[in-house]
Amino acid sequence: MKNILVLCTGNSCRSQMAHGYLNHFLDNRKVKVYSAGIETHGLNPGALAIMKEDGLNIDHHTSNHVDEYADIDFDYIITVCDHANENCPYIPSKNALRLHHNFYDPSKLVGTDDKKHAAFLKAREEIKAYFKEFVAKHNLV
Repeated sequence: MKNILVLCTGNSCRSQMAHGYLNHFLDNRKVKVYSAGIETHGLNPGALAIMKEDGLNIDHHTSNHVDEYADIDFDYIITVCDHANENCPYIPSKNALRLHHNFYDPSKLVGTDDKKHAAFLKAREEIKAYFKEFVAKHNLV
């Protein structure tokens, strides 16, 4: 079984959406997906709502700190924001392929409900496309 870690700053929004899509695209018998942050901020309600609009419920996810997974040997470690990529602690996985993609952060937008929705939709679609391609490129299905 392969292990994938998706890492961001607070494990509240972008990494949670990525975790949801990876679970959706992958066969859970072959791959175990984890998400974590270098801090924990709880689940972002906007991320939960935008995922539900695409038919994925991530309400059961938890916001976890990367230290909780120190004993897991990851095959892939994917940072989804520049802050986590630059400040990530050492993760002792022997042969992990480390990847980075800085996704747009919708949680920072201040504005109308329509503008906030559009921001979460933009981030969701970027994350969905990236991880669909990741799964295909790395033959994980």
